[in-house]
Amino acid sequence: MSTALIGSLTGGPAILADRVTEALGNPDRLGVAFSGGVDSSVLLALAARALGPTRTLAILGVSPSLASDERTAAHAVSAAIGVPLIELETHEGDNPDYRANGPDRCFHCKDELFTRIGDEVADRYHLTAIAYGENADDALRPDRPGSQAATNHRVLRPLAEAGLDKAAVREVARALGLSSADKPAAPCLASRIPHFQEVTPEKLRQVDAAESAVRALGFSDARVRHHGEIARLELPVADLPRAVSVGVREQLLKAVRSAGFRFVSLDLAGIQSGAFTLPLVTRA
Repeated sequence: MSTALIGSLTGGPAILADRVTEALGNPDRLGVAFSGGVDSSVLLALAARALGPTRTLAILGVSPSLASDERTAAHAVSAAIGVPLIELETHEGDNPDYRANGPDRCFHCKDELFTRIGDEVADRYHLTAIAYGENADDALRPDRPGSQAATNHRVLRPLAEAGLDKAAVREVARALGLSSADKPAAPCLASRIPHFQEVTPEKLRQVDAAESAVRALGFSDARVRHHGEIARLELPVADLPRAVSVGVREQLLKAVRSAGFRFVSLDLAGIQSGAFTLPLVTRA
């Protein structure tokens, strides 16, 4: 994506973009905690539009909790936007509080990311501010403890501050022509492990391999929840009939078992965002 295309917004998307630009301010050099998802992609593109690509840097945290497909996609999106991307190795798995996998797990993950950005990246790349892609919907959810880590590290959240919810973010992404505009949400692999069951590299590898195999069968979105020997497969409700159709069911079974699971179940509720965390952080 050229800078000319980035700057070609009109109408409603242009108004939304201007609100984000105002919230962003005018840092000399901005680092964007980048995943390649639609939120961080829009933030990166609008930062490049406002500041220029040479004053903007995408930072991809890499650890066993990052799906291999997501890592590849993040590089492709940042290249299309025209902003350089660096990879930053994070070690949240060394933290026993992260491995314990309580409902605050995301706090420890984001705290590790933002700490390492401050310690290892900010000075080297002369960054004067860091931002991440929290949107206005995320800001209202009680199952997003990573937000507190952002607050602790004074990380900017221009999308949320400008009032852009998920629908508005996707509207801007489509106007920008971003490939991630309609990309399904892709939370980290650790979110597939029930709370209070330890997060381990082996479990994360199993989930990554199983989900990659499911997507290779033509399913655009999937969650493989790790229940020991049992993989609980969540798919969009519209995909359930195909999943149990003759031929496909056998392929799904083989694909998920190949990742090391003994049993494979299909969750009739479909994909459920926050299903592990929300019951622990909300009150009746």
